Amino acid sequence: MISAKNIHKYYGDLHVLKGVDLTIAKGEIVSIVGASGAGKTTLLHILGTLDKIDKNTSSELIINDVSIAELNDKALAKFRNTSIGFIFQFHQLLPEFTALENVCIPAFIAGKSQEDATARAKELLDFLGLSHRYDHKPNALSGGEQQRVAVARALVNNPELIFADEPSGNLDSESAENLHQLFFKLRDEFGQTFVIVTHNEELANMADRKLTMVDGKILG
Repeated sequence: MISAKNIHKYYGDLHVLKGVDLTIAKGEIVSIVGASGAGKTTLLHILGTLDKIDKNTSSELIINDVSIAELNDKALAKFRNTSIGFIFQFHQLLPEFTALENVCIPAFIAGKSQEDATARAKELLDFLGLSHRYDHKPNALSGGEQQRVAVARALVNNPELIFADEPSGNLDSESAENLHQLFFKLRDEFGQTFVIVTHNEELANMADRKLTMVDGKILG
């Protein structure tokens, strides 16, 4: 599913990632923990193709047998839209659109018809217990509901890989627990692979594998 070898990232003179090696199997739920500034989010953004590695002769990032470095910008954007879903701490929903419309947006970008996009969005919102919230805008939803809409949006194109950055960091404890259980339910239902950066020890320990980052490297 993911093979990352000797991943480096500099921001100016700051060496953030210092030769990360990582392999993640299909259907695995992996948590990444570590102190602030350890490089967790930078790694997540690179694995999710939102940022690029600093190339050297031995660096490599392969996702689903695709060498990411060989894709041009257009091909990379298409790959990201159809193969990867993202869930962030702050749901990033567009306030002027309803829950249903927000979920449909990645499907429209992928060129799906309104009928197909809407049907899939409703299926996901129903699965997530939000069938009564189709027409509500984000400001009319609770924090937990907003995050579930964001989860549906991440899943609408049936990506095999989901990246989550502090997904429950902005939720109360009950909503956070419900979201954590949801990830495992989704994995069991749809077979997705999850890579989750979190400071929540409970969520981190629930994962199939917990990786600890220190000073730009993964321990162990």
